[in-house]
Amino acid sequence: MWTDGDSTDEITVRDPAAPEDPIVAFSGASETQAEEAVSAAAAASDNWAATTPDDRDTILYEVAERIDANRDALAETLTREEGKPISSGRGEVSRAAEIFRFFASYARSATGETIPSSDPETLTYTVREPLGVVTLITPWNFPIATPSWKLATALATGNTVVLKPSSETPMIAKQLVELLAEVGVPNGVVNLVVGSGSTVGDALTTDERVDGVSFTGSTETGQHIAETVATRGIPIQTEMGGKNPQVVLPDADLEAAADAAISGAFGGCGQACTATSRLIVHEDVADELTAAVVERAEALSIGPGLDDPDIGPAVSAGENETNLEYIEVAEKEGATLQTGGGQPATPEAGYFVEPTVFTDVEPGMRIAQEEVFGPVLGVIEVADFDEAVRVANDVNYGLSASIFTTNMAKSRSFTKQIEAGVVKINGTTTGSHVQMPFGGMKASSSETQKELGQHAYEFYTHEKAIYRSDP
Repeated sequence: MWTDGDSTDEITVRDPAAPEDPIVAFSGASETQAEEAVSAAAAASDNWAATTPDDRDTILYEVAERIDANRDALAETLTREEGKPISSGRGEVSRAAEIFRFFASYARSATGETIPSSDPETLTYTVREPLGVVTLITPWNFPIATPSWKLATALATGNTVVLKPSSETPMIAKQLVELLAEVGVPNGVVNLVVGSGSTVGDALTTDERVDGVSFTGSTETGQHIAETVATRGIPIQTEMGGKNPQVVLPDADLEAAADAAISGAFGGCGQACTATSRLIVHEDVADELTAAVVERAEALSIGPGLDDPDIGPAVSAGENETNLEYIEVAEKEGATLQTGGGQPATPEAGYFVEPTVFTDVEPGMRIAQEEVFGPVLGVIEVADFDEAVRVANDVNYGLSASIFTTNMAKSRSFTKQIEAGVVKINGTTTGSHVQMPFGGMKASSSETQKELGQHAYEFYTHEKAIYRSDP
């Protein structure tokens, strides 16, 4: 059942490439409506947990089929709301289908262990059971992939959910939930709440009937939610910011390193938590690599996502203003602008910013320490491998990192020393495989609760230790 929002919050969805004409405007959900969504999830919880693994598996596979069948329509909605190039939108939709297929199998295999007992008359084993009701809070930058990896895992393990997507990209979330309803997910199992965090946030995280919270978004908001939820002692999963380094040593393939830097820094307009924001380069090859990166950056096309350029717009006026502010700060702090740094002459409308490269970046500068969620890359020169690792680790974040080298000893040492949850050897900082765990260290993530991968279901389940002594 779809219900109009009844709060005073006005949610206006705009195409960031043509923001003068809103796509849709509506009232957001109220706190009371958020509480009603939790009530619906709680009422459906026992029945959904009791469904057979076969039934949940079948439903999630069917969701994947529906996503694939509707790929083009879903991608167009995604691009119109978020702005990314349509080819990237199609790729994200296909990834969502892949995610549902992968986690469908966990409806059958999310299990416990048999453990040797100290007593020969006692059987000791563990079982995993669903948490119950979980709140899923998702961002705008991957508006179908991120909800999918949370939803698919939660549903496969028998939980009911309340999904709160970003107010910047609510329509793609609505279409995803509609597909879930079409394949027969029972009423109350999946509930969508579109509203501002200030209005519905507490209702979705502090309600006593909520048994777990999974959040992806800004570090500030994630830390606030974690602190709020901690008082209740329920599981909390947070995926937050990044300040991801790409280290390049003198023996690296510089062409491949330049390609990776461009993809990592400017793909998706730099709006990814795993985006490459620091290019840490050995001084012996810094000039050559910088020249290659600048040349590639200046060749990138910019335009509306539906035209499938290399770079689309930032998602909103606020995000674009922040990008331009960071560029101004970097120049004031003494970094040297090599290319970009402003809004392109064309397109005339939309939230566009040129792909920007700075050199002479010092590790303590704000551009080297703070997350810039846009197409801005800072080049930092270092004298040797040890300095490169020190600089890479000298931030509050620890999500993703990469190194380009042909030296196996150096790459092994890097994987041991780097403070990051995702480490790439001769690859870009962005991208992840559904079968691999995803999460970071330090201020990037709740480190013990990973998403994706073979054990992602652990967050969404309780583990019980069973001692069985038959009479």
